[in-house]
Amino acid sequence: MTTELKPAARINEAQPAARRRVPRWLWIAGPLLVLALFAWEFVISSRSVETDNAYVKADRVMISSQVSGRVIEVLVGQNEAVKKGQLLYRIDPAPLKIALAEAEARLAKVADSAGASRAGIRESDAALRSADATLGWAQQEFARQQQLLARGLVAQKALDDARHALSEAQAQRDSMVAAQDKARATLGGKPGSALEQLPDYQEALAVRDQARLDLAHVDVVAPVSGIIGGHDLQAGEYLNVGQVAMPLVATDPVWIEANFKETDLAHLRVGQAATIRVDSYPGVRWRALVASISPASGSEFSVLPAQNATGNWVKVVQRIPVKFQLIDIAADAPVLRAGMSADVKVDLVTAPQPAHTASL
Repeated sequence: MTTELKPAARINEAQPAARRRVPRWLWIAGPLLVLALFAWEFVISSRSVETDNAYVKADRVMISSQVSGRVIEVLVGQNEAVKKGQLLYRIDPAPLKIALAEAEARLAKVADSAGASRAGIRESDAALRSADATLGWAQQEFARQQQLLARGLVAQKALDDARHALSEAQAQRDSMVAAQDKARATLGGKPGSALEQLPDYQEALAVRDQARLDLAHVDVVAPVSGIIGGHDLQAGEYLNVGQVAMPLVATDPVWIEANFKETDLAHLRVGQAATIRVDSYPGVRWRALVASISPASGSEFSVLPAQNATGNWVKVVQRIPVKFQLIDIAADAPVLRAGMSADVKVDLVTAPQPAHTASL
């Protein structure tokens, strides 16, 4: 029975060998197809560049106080949308009102002091004229007593009294001159100057204006329209000047920042058209233009840039940040939030268009 199955086994083994034979045209078409795919990829890559290392960006403002004080009211919560100029929180104005009243009193005091100094100058002028007259009389009297003594008509005591009176008159005049100089000095050496031109008045006026400005800063408002980030500011907390109270992310403008490989920048130009896809909204496309190209790679702006001249060096392709300006945004377009991941594809064939450039 075994001898009868051997011919059949040979026949069955021959049939699969015939079926495994590959047609000759496949050996030719296969390599041609691979070459065609590579050629197509080369053509497509020369017409555009794309990257998935891209993110939505927006202006981020750290809201802080310009005056120190205790917070008495917080009017916004986390993730709340606000408009430009909307009140965010308020600082206790009582200490600043006191400072303003004190500055205004000081300003009025300086004005009164200037008036008193002008009156003092007039008084010293009159006193100086009187002292000059007294000094002139004392000089004449001393000369007369000298002549009388020479003739033997008066005693030596009369001449000594005249000399003493002359000395007193001279001292009185010197005192009046010093008083006049002091009164003039309080007015900046220019008695005829207007009150607003006096240094003391200008200083007091600046203090008063600063007090008014500080009082106006007790109400902290939103500098731009946007959305408040996470914060834990509560009424009763004390804030120092410059202390961050809450973050604010602007809703306009919003742009895309893509980090292209340095090898993709050969034909990238400002104004070229691009297509944006955001991971959060599949199927939605945004049109954009290349707004600006960073002058350096991202690592150059780091706190500790890589020192490639020292140690073991491994070449790594660098990334260059490129900013994209969104255009023709539909009214019903989804909301873009800072930090969202995106894909960017830039058309390198079409001519660049004007774009409102902005620095990164």
